Amino acid sequence: MNVIDWLAKQEQYNPDRTAIIDIDASRSYTYREFNAEAERVRRALEGRGVKPGDRVCALLPNGAEILFALFGACKLGAIFVPLNLKLSEAERAEIMADAGPKVLIDGQGFHDLKPGIAGSGPVDMESPQMLLYTSGTTAKPKGAILSYRHILWNAIHTSQRMLTPSDTVLIHSPMFYTGGLNVFTLPAFYLGATVAILKTFNAAEVLEQVKRLRITCMFAVPTQLLMMAESPQFATADLSSLRYAISGGARCPVPLLQRWIERGVTMRQGFGLTEVGPNCFALDERDALRKAGSIGFPNFTVEARIDEGELLLRTPAMCSGYWNNAEETRAAIQDGWFYTGDIATVDSDGYWYIIDRKKDMFISGGENVYPAEVERVLLSHPKVAEAAVFGKPHPKWGEAGCAAVVLRDGELLTEQELLAFCVGKIAKFKIPKSVMWVGDLPKTTSGKVRKQDLKKMTVPDAAVGA
Repeated sequence: MNVIDWLAKQEQYNPDRTAIIDIDASRSYTYREFNAEAERVRRALEGRGVKPGDRVCALLPNGAEILFALFGACKLGAIFVPLNLKLSEAERAEIMADAGPKVLIDGQGFHDLKPGIAGSGPVDMESPQMLLYTSGTTAKPKGAILSYRHILWNAIHTSQRMLTPSDTVLIHSPMFYTGGLNVFTLPAFYLGATVAILKTFNAAEVLEQVKRLRITCMFAVPTQLLMMAESPQFATADLSSLRYAISGGARCPVPLLQRWIERGVTMRQGFGLTEVGPNCFALDERDALRKAGSIGFPNFTVEARIDEGELLLRTPAMCSGYWNNAEETRAAIQDGWFYTGDIATVDSDGYWYIIDRKKDMFISGGENVYPAEVERVLLSHPKVAEAAVFGKPHPKWGEAGCAAVVLRDGELLTEQELLAFCVGKIAKFKIPKSVMWVGDLPKTTSGKVRKQDLKKMTVPDAAVGA
């Protein structure tokens, strides 16, 4: 199957419909104008000798320009590689050495490079459309190979269960990772919907733009939802245009979901990952409160099963492996199934739940402890804003839980009070042996807690309780 030029199609179907609202630049683009800008980038890349399969790196902030670069590269069959703006120069250099780009596009324009490995054609649906480098909470980033087939099927899933052509979606998540590009942005363009973009996340600004632009759908990670809920504007913000907001990227505490629901916002949870989807599961709006905490059901072509507690997925919206990394590819994809590393369960009604990351589990006194179960209890305390639990070496139990806790503004709480709160809510062996009070939790740009960083910050082993 040949690759379809989405923007050329949308110019035919919806030439005068607004495609992009670049909020920070105070500029909007119709689908006709969007396609013309992407063609401009295509010509510039072609003039620099870019061919199908060549990598094109982009070091650009959220805005229309990064989307022009993406679709301009796609028109040539080149592989788009967005770079994380928050990385150091050394970290970006490592990624570029792995990707071997022909051209770099940044705020200064186009820069010709000399990659070690050239591209090759022809381009079809199995060809790579982009490389997205995972944020890497414990190891160096890996370049997930997302094909045209992958991106198309994710858009199809999203159009079936989440978006309509009349939607206006708000994007504030970085477009160098899948939450910014593939949750709503590319599926919206597939449908001919409108994408409003903020360069960076600011709680008050997001709430204001929801009102001003009559945003209908919004994605946010739990940390962002918490920051908005804690902001002074939240109580009076006009959120009436939202059909729903969806939480993803990490487990969202039920008390936080309820705070949004109390403001009249339908909250949905979804699940996916850079390598699969990311729109793999979705909780329907009618179940938002009744099944709060569930990720719902697998999307249309997503097959899911559990193997020794781990969630396995198979779908056309799945990556083709990792760039230049056959070993990691073999470990992740076996017999057509992707091993997610997430522990999942299904309830009696068939609704799916993510329990924890497999690698986060620790063993205390011979018992498996899943930190997310403990975190859920800690987060139900009215004074706790955020919590992360991890295992530490312990002379008696092998490992014991340590909780890093962020209190809500103006609140006071002792370790003894918090641990006493857990009694009767979870088994005794799951209750942390110590609490570390922190001002905030270290996170990746996609909102995931960096537990390895917390382990380096925590109290010495000798201070952990018996």
